[in-house]
Amino acid sequence: MLRPSLTEQARRPERSSSIERADLISWYRRNRERSRALFDLLTDENARYGEPIPLRHPIVFYEGHVPAFSFNTLVKTALGGASIDPELESLFARGIDPPTDQEPARDPGSNRERWPGRTVVDRFAREADERVIDALTHADIDRPGHPLLDRSEAVLVILEHEAMHQETLHYMLHRLPWDQKRCPSGYRPRIGDASPSREWIEIPPGRATMGVDRASVSFAWDNECPRYSEEVRAFAIERGNVTNAAFLDFVAAGGYQERRFWRPDDWNWVRQADLRHPLFWERRSEGWTWRGMFEPIPLPLAWPVYVSHAEAEAYARWRGVRLPTEAEFQRAAYGTPEGDERPFPWGEAPADPRHGVFDFTGWDPAPTGSHPDGRSAWGVDDLVGNGWEWTSTPFAPFPGFRAMAAYPEYSADFFDGDHFVMKGASSATARELLRPSFRNWFRARYPYVYAKFRCVRDLA
Repeated sequence: MLRPSLTEQARRPERSSSIERADLISWYRRNRERSRALFDLLTDENARYGEPIPLRHPIVFYEGHVPAFSFNTLVKTALGGASIDPELESLFARGIDPPTDQEPARDPGSNRERWPGRTVVDRFAREADERVIDALTHADIDRPGHPLLDRSEAVLVILEHEAMHQETLHYMLHRLPWDQKRCPSGYRPRIGDASPSREWIEIPPGRATMGVDRASVSFAWDNECPRYSEEVRAFAIERGNVTNAAFLDFVAAGGYQERRFWRPDDWNWVRQADLRHPLFWERRSEGWTWRGMFEPIPLPLAWPVYVSHAEAEAYARWRGVRLPTEAEFQRAAYGTPEGDERPFPWGEAPADPRHGVFDFTGWDPAPTGSHPDGRSAWGVDDLVGNGWEWTSTPFAPFPGFRAMAAYPEYSADFFDGDHFVMKGASSATARELLRPSFRNWFRARYPYVYAKFRCVRDLA
């Protein structure tokens, strides 16, 4: 049973926030519209209860989880508002991080018994949205010294949380059969021409800043804080990402059959799953194809290859090179020959489509190196956009880390040595996340994300 709306006790006199209240409301509404557009791509109700990615919840969970998280975090916990439906709030409270060993998806029929019907989920989501918007409009959401509302932290948590789950939805939808999705009008992948030639760029020694002091920015997740920097030795980095064409050489050379290129756990995964090529590739009678969101595409040789960390590392070992560390990526992306650091690889200008493929401007990657306006000060391409980039750095806290009160388990649950830092952005990464300190992370053998890589080598 749905319960009363936000209580008057949460309403307080208006006061200014570090971000204007109207902008926060607009951002929330924009997020909700984008999420609904993704759910509306589905043509088959059964698809909502299937599990296109093993061990992840079905898509219907995310229809409830995103508004439930926003309501639970801001209205219930931060503001002390009344509940809507405790059972649904608990059911949709938190997603999962799939373990390394994947299992077959369960029968959608069993999920229909566990998960509520679409009408129930829609009604709950609408009520949660109304309560959140009411809070954003009227409640005192910026309270200095409050553990959850200082500088509107809980508000910014829910806004960025939904943006990140939109990317999760993208790669989950990617695994659904094409007949279960509506292809947007005018969709046309940008295939490009031949793969660009491999080129190395030398980066001299210098300092790389990775963390940020919370007080110096409007918002940062706890794993971004505090400010942290380290000296980076000279290294050479590839101008462009490893392409499908380059990775095809590894496949053709029997890279998936050679144990010496893989860490022991990764090799066990390859053998148990009988892996022979990247997940996004499919072998058909006419040759290799790329599994697009809406249709099969002849393998675009100039696109960056999307692979797991395990596959990226094996490829690098096959070539006698390695993956960059987080600090090396940071220096190549944001450092300059003059010794300062920039907010974007290309400089100070706000991010726009000239600089790369991000912020939901397309459904696919673009050919490597096709956004020269997005190059770093060193001339390195596509460091932000076109796919997240794997690093060799295990996901871990910076010295002085403190879990955030609004979402204490966000980072700390994953400091386990099994997750690796990813940097940059993909086509489905919101522009609000395109900041130098932002860190993404996944398990080494999780192959579903839009994740590319490039190689580095040491300089004497």
